[in-house]
Amino acid sequence: MRKFIAKIGTFISIVLVICMITQKTLFADELAESLKDHVEMLSLTIGERNYLEYDNLQKAAEYIASEFNKFGYMPTQQVFRIKGKKYTNIIARKLSSLSEETLVIGAHYDSGVGTPGADDNASGVAALLEIARYFQDKQVNVNMEFVAFTNEEPPFFRSEDMGSKRYANEKKDNSTKLFGMICLEMLGYYSEKKGSQQYPIGLLKLFYPSTGNYIAFVSNSNSSGLKNLMVKGFKKNSKFKVRTLTAPSFVTGVGFSDHQSFWANGYKAIMVTDTAFYRNKNYHTSSDTIDTLDFEKMSTVCEGVVKAVEEMCCHSERK
Repeated sequence: MRKFIAKIGTFISIVLVICMITQKTLFADELAESLKDHVEMLSLTIGERNYLEYDNLQKAAEYIASEFNKFGYMPTQQVFRIKGKKYTNIIARKLSSLSEETLVIGAHYDSGVGTPGADDNASGVAALLEIARYFQDKQVNVNMEFVAFTNEEPPFFRSEDMGSKRYANEKKDNSTKLFGMICLEMLGYYSEKKGSQQYPIGLLKLFYPSTGNYIAFVSNSNSSGLKNLMVKGFKKNSKFKVRTLTAPSFVTGVGFSDHQSFWANGYKAIMVTDTAFYRNKNYHTSSDTIDTLDFEKMSTVCEGVVKAVEEMCCHSERK
């Protein structure tokens, strides 16, 4: 009888392990499919979206707002005008009664001129939407704002009309307490080919891999604590390869996204990225298309970011 019970116990354990593995695989598959759907809508159905393709920019904003609504949020808009045209940041908020601080997670939804912008930055917006979906029914110990920014691309880049600059300036003017900002900038392009990864400074090749199959967490010195928290949470929950860089914004590429707007206002901010043009040669070209992205790897990265944020916002990590 004891042997029989032991065998039953072993069988049940095996079944449970199989169920856990299957559930995780199904979740990953489902996430990859959702990310692909968002990127397809933004880069293929809508296509190029910027100040020259203004109608498409508005369609992208409407799509993002509708997805936030679908997930149970009541999104608001930060609207400003440039030469008579309306530009919009879309914001979904999740409030906490436990803190006055806010964690911002953001990605820009415009694309460069002449490109459908699948990696840059439909991939970042797709991750933003799925992260927002995940936290909709979670209890959090810090306020969260999920923000889709307009006008990250030229001619607005690093100007006062950059969407994230308008947003960060308003936060500063209102003396808003920010725990930090996480910028999602190009998350979908990976390569297993040696020599596929380049760097802004040749010396970095001595310390970083030549294969572009990892995700990077980038910060300035003021934001290194936030970066370390995120990396710790990511590594705890994901086996995906991670590399980090703490450097001043004058290093080419380090400040090339919306996190720079927060640095300019004295806030802590980091960028999560596949390293953009240092890996993806389709950057700012018509070949930045959905078929060049790896949604399996992208879903693994997105899940790792979700869990890292959860460590900070739902558990005791940030305390």
